[in-house]
Amino acid sequence: MILSGSVLTAQEKQKAFTTEVKQQAITEILLQAEKGKQHNHPLYAIWLGDSCGQYIQTLFVSESIGKGVFKRGSRRTGRWMPGEIARPASLPYWIHQRNVTNEKGTLLPTPQSPVADAYTGATPKNSFKMRLQSDQPLRGKYRIYLEVNQSWDWNKHWTNNRYPGNREYMTSSQPALVYMAEINSEQPDEPVQLTPIGHSHYAGDNGELTTDLSTITTALEILKEVIVTIR
Repeated sequence: MILSGSVLTAQEKQKAFTTEVKQQAITEILLQAEKGKQHNHPLYAIWLGDSCGQYIQTLFVSESIGKGVFKRGSRRTGRWMPGEIARPASLPYWIHQRNVTNEKGTLLPTPQSPVADAYTGATPKNSFKMRLQSDQPLRGKYRIYLEVNQSWDWNKHWTNNRYPGNREYMTSSQPALVYMAEINSEQPDEPVQLTPIGHSHYAGDNGELTTDLSTITTALEILKEVIVTIR
């Protein structure tokens, strides 16, 4: 805030400073997820889009994907050690929405091109609450997305021999699920539920979203409920 044509008193300066800080305040987003009966160490990505769904920023991604290093990635020493692994089928919708090219020319984060520490963390093992922050103050309507994927959750449609030889599919089983909710910064403290809107490509070959969920079974029970609230 700038007042011209006059000398500001100390009180006016403080008022102007306080107003400016409030205008620049980062918006906090509280996300609460209750695990379902099929929850078993899934991977997550959470991000913000504009009112039309255009990607704005990542809010959270599981560290193993955000850094490109899995804690149990290598047994070269005779025991499990952290190792660099690329898994495009893990969270492909987020990967393609983010659309950041690494040093190899692909879209996956790597140890050399990681997601910033502020947006990564250990994968929650149970139900969880996350206090997330937008990079810029939110004004108006947005969409918040959550993508979740869990390995080895085969079903009668997504079987382990559906795509023989496809190693990326074999690490994913049922494809990653994408949840979404529309939020409004002008309606703070109003809880909104995220609902499944589709699944990602089974091997992470592209960023397409398939809205037909008729072949998805136990993957829909990884999460029982996801609620988001703007603070």
